[in-house]
Amino acid sequence: MAHRFPAGTALALLVAGLLAAPGLLPTAQAADAPAPQAQAIPHLAYQRFTLPNGLTVVVHEDHKAPVVAVSVWYHVGSSYEPKGKTGFAHLFEHLMFQGSENHKDEFFKPFELAGATDQNGTTWLDRTNYFETVPTTALDMTLWMESDRMGHLLGAIGQKQLDEQRGVVQNEKRQDENQPYGRVSELIQAEAFPANHPYHHDTIGSMADLNAASLADVKQWFRDYYGAANTVVVLAGDITLAQAKEKMLKYFGDIGAGPAVPRPQVWVTPREASTRGTMTDNVAQTRIYREWNVPPRTDLALNQLQLAAAVLGGGKTSRLYQRLVYRDKLADDVSVDIEQHALASLFELQVDVKKGADPARVEAAVADEWAKFLKDGPTADELERVRTTIRGVFVRGLERVNSQASILAEGQLYQGDPGAYLKDFDTLMAATPASVKAAANQWIARGDYTLIVTPGKVEETDFATAAGRPALEGRPAPKLAAKGDYRTVKSPVDRSKGLPAVTSFPSLTFPTLQHGRLANGIAVTLAERHEVPAVQVQLLFDAGYAADQGRRLGTSSFTMAMLDEGTKDLDSVEIAKREQRLGAMIGSGCGLDFCNVSLNALDDKLDPSLTLFADIVRNPAFRPDDVARLRGQWLARIAQEKSQPVGIALRTLPPLLYGDGHAYAIPFTGSGTVASITALDANDMRRFMGDFIRPDNVRILVAGDTTLDRIVPQLDRVFGDWKPGVGKVPAKNLATVAAPASPRVYLIDRPGAQQSLILAGSLAPSTKVANNLDIETMNGAFGGAFTSRLNMNLREDKHWAYGAYSFLPDALGQRPFLMYSPVQTDKTAAAAAEMLAEARGVVGKQPLAPQEIAKIKQGDVRSLPGEYQTTSAVMGALQDIALYDRPDDWVQTEKARIDALKDPQVQAAAAEVIQPDHLTWVIVGDLTKIEAPVRALNLGKVQVLDADGKPVK
Repeated sequence: MAHRFPAGTALALLVAGLLAAPGLLPTAQAADAPAPQAQAIPHLAYQRFTLPNGLTVVVHEDHKAPVVAVSVWYHVGSSYEPKGKTGFAHLFEHLMFQGSENHKDEFFKPFELAGATDQNGTTWLDRTNYFETVPTTALDMTLWMESDRMGHLLGAIGQKQLDEQRGVVQNEKRQDENQPYGRVSELIQAEAFPANHPYHHDTIGSMADLNAASLADVKQWFRDYYGAANTVVVLAGDITLAQAKEKMLKYFGDIGAGPAVPRPQVWVTPREASTRGTMTDNVAQTRIYREWNVPPRTDLALNQLQLAAAVLGGGKTSRLYQRLVYRDKLADDVSVDIEQHALASLFELQVDVKKGADPARVEAAVADEWAKFLKDGPTADELERVRTTIRGVFVRGLERVNSQASILAEGQLYQGDPGAYLKDFDTLMAATPASVKAAANQWIARGDYTLIVTPGKVEETDFATAAGRPALEGRPAPKLAAKGDYRTVKSPVDRSKGLPAVTSFPSLTFPTLQHGRLANGIAVTLAERHEVPAVQVQLLFDAGYAADQGRRLGTSSFTMAMLDEGTKDLDSVEIAKREQRLGAMIGSGCGLDFCNVSLNALDDKLDPSLTLFADIVRNPAFRPDDVARLRGQWLARIAQEKSQPVGIALRTLPPLLYGDGHAYAIPFTGSGTVASITALDANDMRRFMGDFIRPDNVRILVAGDTTLDRIVPQLDRVFGDWKPGVGKVPAKNLATVAAPASPRVYLIDRPGAQQSLILAGSLAPSTKVANNLDIETMNGAFGGAFTSRLNMNLREDKHWAYGAYSFLPDALGQRPFLMYSPVQTDKTAAAAAEMLAEARGVVGKQPLAPQEIAKIKQGDVRSLPGEYQTTSAVMGALQDIALYDRPDDWVQTEKARIDALKDPQVQAAAAEVIQPDHLTWVIVGDLTKIEAPVRALNLGKVQVLDADGKPVK
């Protein structure tokens, strides 16, 4: 994946998921969905046409928001790479963001100004895709940009651009492999597929092949695979078929079809015998992986296997979870899933072995349950529960137009049918216990590869070049894609004039908030949205990690996690089964300042879903066996955090920033400590519930397909008689903390690490301050956006990191300002120096320029129509309004507030927030390689800590 906020960043961890015209070649129109399936899931109506040059376009109209998703899928991925050129598809994806012949600048810049959302590019085994969701008025600009890099790229790629993105990709590889279990997938892939299989190597490739990539190589890759006839473009959202035909021909019609592509053919290569392997890694616990080669994504048998996977290892109610976690107490977690691809798929089991448990016993228990399943198959009840869950997830995902576009694009690219998802659902809904049993016995009864990963020294191996499974005879020869009678059409676009200006922007549409009260006084806030037949309900409590003060750390989040582990009348398994049968999703958790319990229910099941929801909130049982089971899983989670660079930093930095006695002086993961969780008992949890999870400390937020007149009586039925406990809700200590007198540097050793994680922080004003918008805008320009100063320096200019960002997590008290970057080990000190220089510059001699501020303001305003496509996004706004005491029209008036911002206000915010001379640095890496260079920087007093944040003598 090329451009994104890196997974596992501070922000992610703190926010604890479709009629031919003249000049166009006609193709088949979308057929109506089969009658049974039309009743099961929504039908994404589409129209399809082909340009004279062979480019296929799919159009899906969805006019609920003034935005359009543009999804461009090239039918090429890493499986097309010849030996010695691994990683080329992904490297080229990065190069596609470097600018084009008529836009010689970062691809992201005009999109940031236009307010694009959901923008990225990804590469996998069989495809490369690029996508963005833009305001309707920015569609011409978007199509100009996408067509310019498709048809006019080669002149913009030089050695400088290649070297830059090669460095970025190599740091992406280092960053991925620096995570616990980060090398597993490439080893499994090398063992799953023979050495002469297109899937033998993983997508990111080997360091050696990346180093060997020449300018001539990458330009030839473009010529071979980036032709119009090898491309599918989906336009989903506020667009019509006539508009799509006119604009696509205008911008893409003059691009050549490209040569006929040699297409790799299906080659599943299942094993007859079982094979095994082991590896050691910097991990907290032993993990067992098993993998079977199964049919490709186009084979309907895969749907039968998807059901088998869910029954075997799809959550609490699954057979393996029941056996390994509940009954035998040998594992902390278990899952079974399928990785779907065009030539073959991987059926994969993963088990986290409980500390102290014998892996051999785990394997024996898995084998026993596997044999029972193969003998008897699933029950009818198991299948029905799984089907209901799958349908619910699919329906909810359709709110976002980018998701709609991806569904249609996958169907067209792989099967020549945008509506292929309907066939999949037909198969899923028609499956029987016998059909699932038959598929399982055909594909997952033998021939697995087992990998055991144990804690130990990191193995210095590049699995992309490892031998793995030996070559096999019988590989089918690639087949040339059909060669059509393609031609180009002269374009009326004069590209020398630059990209089309975006001169107008649609207005935001956001529901007017409505208010009601239950019989006991609980306030209810509703935002109506009727696009999807579902309702979301959130109970928002004033609590959070900060409520752990004076308690055992982790009490708040552990208690909330216990809610669905059992009520007075239901155990955790029965709760999970009822959720599945209702198609409901119930979750609970905490942030820094709040705890919540949420329900996402389908309209026709809302009443029984609310009954279950209220039982979970009001009647938790805290049974000893459930507490003990969750405690074991929780301690394993803490151990995992302490094996992850970001987890280590986020556990260590906040106590250093806030100091003893402050409610925020805790691990920002919210998980607590080994000692506190070991000592936590049911009485502690009942006290927390009595203090905070009570009707006089809650607001009920509702968003979705309902009305105030309907929802208030439904809520009153289950919560209206809820009475508050004794005493007052405890206050939290959110006292103001002074900045340290001088900078401080804390080093934490992670032997063998390929990268160092740099996290530097100071304290900033609360989210509630009057100039919060000034602060947020400043942060966007400094380190929040892709084209921000930090990222452009460390990623794009120096290519020492896959990404460098700054974050301001929300808080009622002083919130942390964090600068973050994982960097290659040999650039640790230099990268820290650059981060400090950027911090000094923005508050000193290089204040934010007017154009930097304008870029963020314009992007923030123009992205608003695309931000609230989903009910979940609306719910997020309701939560912020409630938490930070904002007026009901906060979202609707955001544009006016942003427009009113003055440059001096934003520049002054930098000096208020960024304190270069008072930073606290936490750097996690291999101290044998980084300690001396970091000390030589003289950033501040240096101290070495262990993974628990304690000094190392």
